[in-house]
Amino acid sequence: MSVIARIRTFLQQAKDSLVLSGFLKTDSPMSKVVAGVGALYVIIIIVLGIWWSAAPPAFDMQLKTQNHAATSGQPLVPGSATTLALIEVIDTLLEKDGGYTHNDLLPPGLFMDNMPNWEYGVLVQSRDLARALREVLSRSQSQSREDVDLTLAEPRINFQSDSWILPASEREYRSANKYLKAYLARLPERGSEGAQFYARADNLGFWLGMIEKRLGSLSQRLSASVGQRRLNTDLAGEPTAAAATDDPEDEEIKTPWSEVDDVFYESRGAAWALIHFLKGAEIDFASVLEKKNARVSLQQIIRELEATQATVWSPIILNGSGFGLWANHSLVMANYISRANAALIDLRELLAQG
Repeated sequence: MSVIARIRTFLQQAKDSLVLSGFLKTDSPMSKVVAGVGALYVIIIIVLGIWWSAAPPAFDMQLKTQNHAATSGQPLVPGSATTLALIEVIDTLLEKDGGYTHNDLLPPGLFMDNMPNWEYGVLVQSRDLARALREVLSRSQSQSREDVDLTLAEPRINFQSDSWILPASEREYRSANKYLKAYLARLPERGSEGAQFYARADNLGFWLGMIEKRLGSLSQRLSASVGQRRLNTDLAGEPTAAAATDDPEDEEIKTPWSEVDDVFYESRGAAWALIHFLKGAEIDFASVLEKKNARVSLQQIIRELEATQATVWSPIILNGSGFGLWANHSLVMANYISRANAALIDLRELLAQG
């Protein structure tokens, strides 16, 4: 059932209840007033739903870092740009038009579908970066001490995404940002009170490995929009390996039609967040990238991800067959995601070389 049909059914049921209760007569002037108010309500809900479904524009990381240095009076140090990118992405997630809609219980957020999935894609990438900051980027070795602010921020970003109250998801994410801002403020400080960020090739490679797995999963899910018969390669290359359960050697994978647009917008949100995170990393890891002659490789990954943000001119996400008459937006998105993922693998290999 479409959103408009669900709203119309809800209003008709409300009107019928008023008629049955004797509060409202079918031919009375009040009935016409209620019908008019209901029609206006539907129009407002539709307009707000369309407005809130527009993804926020990308922001300039270079400009953000310069403004932060000017307003805070603190010098930019390794880690400032990456941490600031995470803070700004979470702020945008919460403060964009319509706010955070993934946990809405009232219209129009209740009836929206695309934006909540976009938000979830952004959230997953934010969680991965917060984890990388806590476990690797802020620590010199495995036996080093965790940063106190990051240990408080990371679990809050990982709080469930659809909690409406007690506590609301937005409250936890704002709390996470408060601790991230505290970590950012401590980065330039020296001594025991200061924070650390280690811009090393192995640290960058660890985080890129997390991104690689996320993009690989999104690429597979996007490609399944048309259905594929896939061979089981889970244990390929290891004759003595075993799995907890036996999967079929050959099975058909196909995304249900009702979830095709969900996967598309989740991928679009993940790519939007990654663009900003990788631009922040380009600033913080500049010396490492220059030494490995890998800056252009990272820039190419960013360019492939930026292509995923092109305007979708169709009012719906089309799901034509691979070589059919109609476009398949999921396969186009999968192409850019796969190219970015392949470039990520090459970049990690380049960083691992001496």
